[in-house]
Amino acid sequence: MLAKKEEIKLKKKANQIRQDIISMIYHAESGHPAGSLGMTDVLTYLYFKFLKTYPGEPSNHKRDYLILSNGHICPAIYATLAHKGFFKMKELLTLRKLGSRLQGHPHRTQLPGLETSSGPLGSGLSQACGIALSLKQENKKNQVVVLTSDGEHEEGNQWEAIMLANKYKLDNIIQIMDRNHIQIDGTTDEIMPLKNLKEKYESFGWHVQEINGHKFKEIHNALELAKNLKGQPKIIIANTTPGKGVRFMENTNKWHGKAPNHEETHQAIQELKKEYEKIK
Repeated sequence: MLAKKEEIKLKKKANQIRQDIISMIYHAESGHPAGSLGMTDVLTYLYFKFLKTYPGEPSNHKRDYLILSNGHICPAIYATLAHKGFFKMKELLTLRKLGSRLQGHPHRTQLPGLETSSGPLGSGLSQACGIALSLKQENKKNQVVVLTSDGEHEEGNQWEAIMLANKYKLDNIIQIMDRNHIQIDGTTDEIMPLKNLKEKYESFGWHVQEINGHKFKEIHNALELAKNLKGQPKIIIANTTPGKGVRFMENTNKWHGKAPNHEETHQAIQELKKEYEKIK
């Protein structure tokens, strides 16, 4: 069970990270707020409750691996890493600036805490499979958590990796899918209908859970079950709201890849600050 006190801390931390995401993208005048805000709760739980991480020694051999496949939501992971202490908070405002370590898509060798470079959608699960297979061959117990988007499941490479993970029984992989139903050109139903992803994954030999990706108790329960389940790869389909926490950004692909202007930024941050005060 997730204690109430822990849940409150996680909610407050997620709210602060969302404020930083908005500020980062505003100062960059470019970025992807919808998916970043939508996956903030999942990332907050992972880094502040679930994953073994070592901010002062990011390559520690005991660490768990977080693979961000949908690299365009990197403002969320950058802000989370900064709050965790991987680098200084002030660096967040360098997002997408010339010479910055915080590129528009993650660059593995430039920033502590990043395990892979990402950008081309559909490749992250394959990368995670390679890491997970290597760890199993060396009899290591590290967890590999890979974040993917629902839109990535329009990519053929994704399904090759799904088959490979089942073939090698990569039970050290936990995939968390951002099921927000949008992509840059519209909804996933409009662009390429994905139908019942739970049934599809089960037919490929994966263990599947579906949760509300904004409820910390559900995130907690799903990850604890997945961590202890052996013999097959696991996926958690996290149903999320794109733009979560900012009402005018929620549930529209308009904000998939658009930066807010000054007035919109002020409105968004004020809304988040008011919500922070209500958390108890």
